[in-house]
Amino acid sequence: MISVSNVTMRYGSKVLFEDVSTAFTPGRRYGLTGPNGSGKSTFMKVLAGELEPQKGTVVRPRKLGVLRQDQFAFDAYRVIDTVIMGNKPLWAALEERDRIYAKPEMSNEDGMRLGELEGTIGDEDGYTAESDAAVLLDGLDISEPLHNRKMGELQGGQKVRVLLAQALFGKPPALLLDEPTNYLDLDSIHWLQDFLSSYDGTMIAISHDRHFLNSVTTHTADIDYQTIITYTGGYDDMVMAKTQIRSTLESQIAQREKKIAQLNEFIARFAAGTRSSQVTSRRKEVERLQTNELARSNIQRPYIKFDQIRPSGKHVLELKHLSKFYDDLKVIDGFTANILRGEKICLMGRNGAGKTTMLKSLLANYPGLAEKGFTLDSGSVFWGHEAQVGYFPQDVGATIEPGLTVADWLHQWNPGAHIEDIRGILGQMLFSGEEGSKPTKALSGGEQARLAFCKLILTKPNILIFDEPTNHLDLEAINALNIALQRYEGTVLLVTHDHDLIDEVATRLWVFHDEGIEDFQGPYEEWKGKHN
Repeated sequence: MISVSNVTMRYGSKVLFEDVSTAFTPGRRYGLTGPNGSGKSTFMKVLAGELEPQKGTVVRPRKLGVLRQDQFAFDAYRVIDTVIMGNKPLWAALEERDRIYAKPEMSNEDGMRLGELEGTIGDEDGYTAESDAAVLLDGLDISEPLHNRKMGELQGGQKVRVLLAQALFGKPPALLLDEPTNYLDLDSIHWLQDFLSSYDGTMIAISHDRHFLNSVTTHTADIDYQTIITYTGGYDDMVMAKTQIRSTLESQIAQREKKIAQLNEFIARFAAGTRSSQVTSRRKEVERLQTNELARSNIQRPYIKFDQIRPSGKHVLELKHLSKFYDDLKVIDGFTANILRGEKICLMGRNGAGKTTMLKSLLANYPGLAEKGFTLDSGSVFWGHEAQVGYFPQDVGATIEPGLTVADWLHQWNPGAHIEDIRGILGQMLFSGEEGSKPTKALSGGEQARLAFCKLILTKPNILIFDEPTNHLDLEAINALNIALQRYEGTVLLVTHDHDLIDEVATRLWVFHDEGIEDFQGPYEEWKGKHN
């Protein structure tokens, strides 16, 4: 079990949480929720012992599985060894054993110490460590040829999966997972969901993937109102319960304030009259009813609405025998498709399967959006009548040049727009008041993503192309994007591993397999039924 007692964390005048006391019990899987900046990662570091609370105490088990966020910390180690390092007592024993065996001569003390180390290695399942680590790696799509490679040779997404295997290794009694689905493809996310659903220890996970939280968690610890409140159920259950509780509290306070107003009116009318005893009793009643103001929620919900200046023609895009190779690797091989106005196509598949390459191929001849130096090997792309594309690339920060304020950067995309319109759009995306004057170089990843949405709202294209738009968004922003894409009347091409976005937005799927691209004319639920 993990428990915290009277824990407080604040930065300057900003209180993240104050005098929090709660317990996380075995057999339960907790989602740790709250908007960006609410203190989720800070609280997770406090639980892991990486950060001391400013006040209060934390009790934790001896062995913890923690998902590490530093992708470069293990670059000099083999992949399989990095996973085994997740069991610190085992790894320490293995390293010490190797040092003793490396000596030219061993003393009697060395021999006795070896016996102790072998006992530790046996108790920690060290003799099956490599095979156990390999099972985890295979489940997370790190194939056997990579197991003996150095971590420094792996791509970013592969490193994240190895670090996830490290956290899961050694069957720790508690797991602390900070954004475990980041950079995972849908198959890996589903594997992780199944694995965690059978985990019988204490699990605490921060995630902005609503479907993951609803599928895995049994309880939700929500950081809001400067405290942490635990609800039974997944994310959707928490939202419903929280809304009902908050509504009840606000109703009770409204009734009390109405009663206080009536009493104060009586006191004001008769304070100087003959009803002094009644006035005194009513003053006491006011004191009894007087309540502290409800702590304000730190949740902010953006409002996203994508419009079109004018619709495109019926035939939006035609691809003929599209091919793109990288040396001997055939990423796209003779793909042909037609896209009609209003279709919403999700591109699905393993990381590295070619989804981003496909988007770059579609834009290879589109003015202003073609990637420099990117060319097709063969085939053709024809954009239809009045096709106007808005593009959200995977590295959205690279499209936001420094040296400007947020408002100035946005205004340049439509110089004729009134400043009130610019401020209104920024306000929709939570850049309120002076935040419009914030320098673009100071923006966080989430702020960069929200500013890129502002550009799409302002320019009103009739075709939207997104490459992993949810990477830096919190749950409120992801839900707002989901609703906006469902309501958008134009055409959408979307690369994402967010299950709910795929399930609720897509009307058509391009599924990237080893043997080619499957063009499925229907929603995800139908595709899943066909392939089960």
